[in-house]
Formats: sequence, C-alpha cells, structure tokens
Amino acid sequence: MSCTFTALLCLGLTLSLWSPVLTGSLPKPILRVQPDSVVSRWTKVTFLCEETIGANEYRLYKDGRLYKTVTKNKQKPANKAEFSLPNVDLSNAGQYQFSYSTQDESSGYSDPLELVVTGAYRKPSLSAQASPVVTSGGYVTLECESGENYHRFILTVEGQQKLSWTQDSQYNHSTGKYHALFSVGPVTSNLRWICRCYSYDRYTPYVWSPRSESLELLVSGNLQKPTIKAEPGSVIASKRAMTIWCQGNLDAEVYFLYNERSQKPQSTQTLQEPGNKGKFFIPSVTGQHAGRYRCYCYSSAGWSQPSDTLELVVTGIYEHYKPRLSALPSPVVTAGRNMTLHCVSHSHYDKFILTKEDKKFSNSLDTVYISSSRQYQALFIIGPTTPTHTGTFRCYGYYKKAPELWSVPSDLQQILISGLSKKPSLLTQQGHILDPGMTLSLQCFSDINYDRFALHKVGGAVIMQHSNQQTDTGFSVANFTLGYVSTSTGGQYRCYGAYNLSSEWSASSDPLDILIPGQLPFTPSLSVKPNYTVHSGENVTLLCWSMDSVDTFILSKEGSAQQPLRLKSKSHDQQFQAEFSKSPVTSHLSGTYRCYGAQNSSFYLLSSASAPVELTVSETIESSTWPRKRPIPPIVMSAWEYQRPANIPKDKPEAGA
Repeated sequence: MSCTFTALLCLGLTLSLWSPVLTGSLPKPILRVQPDSVVSRWTKVTFLCEETIGANEYRLYKDGRLYKTVTKNKQKPANKAEFSLPNVDLSNAGQYQFSYSTQDESSGYSDPLELVVTGAYRKPSLSAQASPVVTSGGYVTLECESGENYHRFILTVEGQQKLSWTQDSQYNHSTGKYHALFSVGPVTSNLRWICRCYSYDRYTPYVWSPRSESLELLVSGNLQKPTIKAEPGSVIASKRAMTIWCQGNLDAEVYFLYNERSQKPQSTQTLQEPGNKGKFFIPSVTGQHAGRYRCYCYSSAGWSQPSDTLELVVTGIYEHYKPRLSALPSPVVTAGRNMTLHCVSHSHYDKFILTKEDKKFSNSLDTVYISSSRQYQALFIIGPTTPTHTGTFRCYGYYKKAPELWSVPSDLQQILISGLSKKPSLLTQQGHILDPGMTLSLQCFSDINYDRFALHKVGGAVIMQHSNQQTDTGFSVANFTLGYVSTSTGGQYRCYGAYNLSSEWSASSDPLDILIPGQLPFTPSLSVKPNYTVHSGENVTLLCWSMDSVDTFILSKEGSAQQPLRLKSKSHDQQFQAEFSKSPVTSHLSGTYRCYGAQNSSFYLLSSASAPVELTVSETIESSTWPRKRPIPPIVMSAWEYQRPANIPKDKPEAGA
C-alpha cells in the first residue's frame, strides 16, 4: 500500500509538473493590423499577432475559418508573428481572429478585428447642408449622397477623435439620389475635424465604396483673426493668374480658405516667410472662383477667428456684350463742376458698375431701357469734381443673380479735371487749314515749369499726355504728333499743364481749330471792295459768296498764326454771302486771302478754297488811287463775329478775340 501510495504520490507530483492546462486557459492573444483596419484595394496589410507565452504556432482565422498558419520563426522576436497580405482585394475583407498554440495546448481566440476594404462601387459625395463653418461647441449637419442605391452610409472623423456614425440611406425625391444626414457635434475648437463618408451594402458590410473627398469643418475659435489679401487685386480678369494670401499668428500650422459659393474649404500647409503666410495660388481664374472669401488658421492652441470678408469679382464673363463708356459733355471738366459718365449696352444687364483704375472709386446703378436706341444705360453723375477724379474709368455690366460675375470692361475713359493755375498756349506750325495727307504736330508750351502736358480734342474721348521738354528760353514744351491729316483730324483742340506730384491740371489753353478743306462739293468766290490796293487807315471789305447753300464762310490769311475768321452767311440776290469788313486797315493786313464754305453739320470740314486774293495796304496815302475818305473810328470786334451754330461749344472764342 505504501509503495502504491508512494508511487501514486510520486506519479501525481510528477504529472503535476508536466501535464498541460486545458484548451483556452492560455492568455488571450492580441491581434492588430497595419496600416489601418480600413484600407483601399491593393494596399499591403500586415496582421500582428502578439502573445506572452512563447508559442510554436500561430493561426489566423477569417470569418470563423482557418485562413493561414505560421510556425514560429526563431529569427523573429519571441511572442510575436506577422501575417501579410501584399495586395488586398475585396475578397480579403471580413472579420479576423487569431490563436496560438504551445507544444501541448492551444489558446482561445483574440478579439475579432474587422478589416474593411474600400474601392467597390462609386464614391459618394460629402457636403455641409448650410456651411462647413461652425462655432465652437456647435453642431453641423453633413449630407452623404450617392446616385447608387446603397443600404447604409458611414461618416468618419479622422484624427484624434476617431469618431464614426452609421445611417440607413434614404431616397431623396428632389435630387433623385440616395442620401443620409449626420448631425456632428459638439465641435470643439482645439482639434481639427476632417470628415469623410462611405457607402456599403448590408449583405457585404466589410466592402465599402471609395471614400468621399474630405470635408474639413472650419471652427470659429477665439484666437486672433488672420488678414486676407488678393494679388493683383480683388477685381480680376478671367483666365489671369492670382494669389490669395492669408496671414495669421506666428505659430499657425495650417491655413484654410473658404468661398461661400463653393461650400468647400481649401487648405494649404505652405507657409511663406517672412510673416508666416498661407498662399492660395490660382493659375487661371474662372467664374467658379468668384465669391466671398474668408480665411482661418489652426495651430496647436486651436482655431482662430475668421478673417474679414474678401469679395472676389471675376470680369470678362460675358464676352460678347461689351458696354461702352463716354463722358458727357466732355472728358475734360473744370474743378467744382459735375460730370456725367454714360455706360450703355445692347445687353439687358441688371446693373452697371463704374470703377476708377486706381480703385479709389466705384459705384453701381440699375440699368434703364431706352426704347429709341433699344439699349440699356446708366448715367453716373459725379460732382462737385475735385482733382482726385482725374484718371481713367471703366464700366461693367452684371446680373443681380450673380453680382460677382462682371462683363468684359468698356474701353478706358480718361477724365481730366482742370483747375485755376495759369493756362498754357497751343499752336501749330503747319497752319489751321490742312489738306488731307499732310502731317500735323501741335505744340503746347508755357513759361510755368509744368512737368507734363495733355492734349484733348473737344468732343473726343482720347486725352494724349506727354512729359515736358525744357527750352533754352526757359519754356516747358510738349510736342504732340497727330500723324497724317484725315477728315477725322478736323476739330477743336485744347491743352493743359500739370505737375508730377499733383492730380490737378491747369486751366485750358485757348482753343485751336484744325480745318480740313476739299470736303464739300462746291467752291466759293472771294472779291475785295473797293480795291485790292488800299492805304493804311481806309476801309476794306472782303466778300465771300457762293451760289450753293452755305451756312458759314471762313476767311483765312496765308501764313497767319491767328485763327481763321468765321461769319454766318446771308442770302442775297439768290446767292449766299458774307462780308468781312476791315476798318481801318493797317499794313499788317497785307497778304494773300482765301475763303471757304462750311455747313453746321460738319463744322470743321470745309469746301475747296476760293481763288487767292492779294490785298496790299500802302503806308502812304499819296500813292493811293482811291479818293481819301474820312477816317472811321475803330469798331469793336463784334463786327467780325459770326453767329455761333448750335453744335459749337459756348466757350469757343469769338472771332478776333
């Protein structure tokens, strides 16, 4: 008995040292996966199996069935095994567990690990219902949408939160698509909220669609707001390149730019030195880039307040409906008076906007339809004008439904505000009456040392500017070359002077008329009464006449720098005529005279010249062949005046003035 007992005891003790623990009593293993439990197709996935005993064999199970077995590799660290899937496909999606075994026993299963493979079907879209901008502590509703009939949608938040929500899909009758709404919050301002969504079929819960584009919530925090700026400006032509800068505090890590029209923020991590700026470069601007922008910055301390609003306008959208801009009555305005800028188009724009190129002025008006011209117009009345209104203006058209999208601009309209400083002088070396094909240069000069001069043709839209040249006599001069003379050259010209450091121009020079002969189908005649040779102090009348209808006659003296004289014609004995009386004459009136006819409809276009008439004024009365007449007192120059046609500016100098 004793031996038996002893033997059993010995056997029992011996057995107690080597007999294995029952299956499942080994420590529970741990299963991990790299790089993540949600991966896209063709990603390399590695399962990491960890235990504490020192197993001989590891077994990986998928959906409850043995998937792979790995024998311990002595070259690898103890208590760990790896199972790799080099190119994950949809068939690899599922629920995984693993167990291990020692020489004698097997462990229980690890906790299940769900491997989701994305890339099936079409990816859904993710958007914020109202705006991705949310205040700290607030909620925002996100919509995941797809054109395919998935059973469920999943919304995930990347980063430290690792949040996710699942919703059944619903059919949206207004869009004809399937969607789900997710209420996200409360949103905190110390973290970033990067959201994505997926869709899947309930029968294959581990096979998901590709992930949507990311949508990052912009949290309105408490840190100092950044500044926002557009270069080259906030009004940009279509297809041009531009940059929007956002500058925040020095520890900013990332900047966000948000356009209210797009509902989707852009982010950048490009921080430019100096000043720690975020750069948003747009290589070719389109209408989609127009809108109201704000920027935000995020740092380890949290989110900033939003910047001020930047309104970005894109021009050139309506290429075929270019408006026209003109100045009424003239682009040259005396300081203190009002001016009117007239914007007009055949297109039915809702509004016209007038801008100044230096961006110091802009104004918009509703358009008005003018039935007589079948055009839409707006009249911008500006005044009282000051020198700051000098510059170039444009106008654009736009529609109320898209106020940030403007038409192509009108041509530039220059505006010159003249002041009270001393007027310069304007002259021509070629004379006032020029045949087509001749070259014309006008010279503006002053004894005031102006830095620049401007030349304007009355009734025209163009203002030419030139820097001055200093003469040996101390005059400042600018020469304006107008090229070859044509009918369009005819008109009245004025010039102005200005200093470089001032936007105010001088008073206007006296007007200078350029007349173009040979443009009307008749030739007048010229005669002298009482004779072609007279004595100084006597009276002379030069008679210009024509059998054709003439509104005005012009008398010019060859080689004279003075303006030609004009008189309104009178009908007499079935002919039209004008009498240019000179009394008393002096020797300086000797010379060759010609006369021309003109119509009120084309004031600066003349007929061909009459035959020349030579007038000789003798200094000695004894040599005269005329009987001596009693001297007549000098008459006022109104005897030389003509009746001004309706289309001539009121400030045109009177003849002889």
